[in-house]
Amino acid sequence: TLTQALWYAPGSDLQVPSAETIPREVPPAEEPVTLRIPKLEIDAKIQQTGLNAKGNMGVPTNYSDVAWYKHGTIPGQIGSAVIDGHVDNGLGLSGVFKNLSKLQKGDDVYLITKTGRELHFVVEEAVSYPYKSVPLEKLFARKDDQRLNLITCGGNWVKAEKTYDARFVVYTRLVH
Repeated sequence: TLTQALWYAPGSDLQVPSAETIPREVPPAEEPVTLRIPKLEIDAKIQQTGLNAKGNMGVPTNYSDVAWYKHGTIPGQIGSAVIDGHVDNGLGLSGVFKNLSKLQKGDDVYLITKTGRELHFVVEEAVSYPYKSVPLEKLFARKDDQRLNLITCGGNWVKAEKTYDARFVVYTRLVH
């Protein structure tokens, strides 16, 4: 069970809106490489993810990195860029987003691109949803501003479904 716990990474159950599944090339200068959240002492590498075998958003391959949904909005552009991270592993050891729920309105989030450009986002809202009721259009498809949305698991473990029963989402907006 130790091996299972260390390697088990539940897949995302977020069905991405169809308009957000179109593969696109990311200009190297805009490729996100690091996510920093000073309040939580997070300085994480950003992996890129697409869709998993079930057609849902993929997840990071480990518990210390985060994953950006590469078929969605490029961070810093108009739209909703989405980054996910694990809350823990199968043994309950902390994942990168273990304390994501501690973020509050006004907190700072920084994303650094491959060329060293730093994008400064500010938390607008932090919400917990039942895991089957995440508002996918709000998470993935808002086009009213330059947004970066962070998501992780929360709530209680549902053994039969191999997932938590809630999702915690932090909605941020780029500071101009």
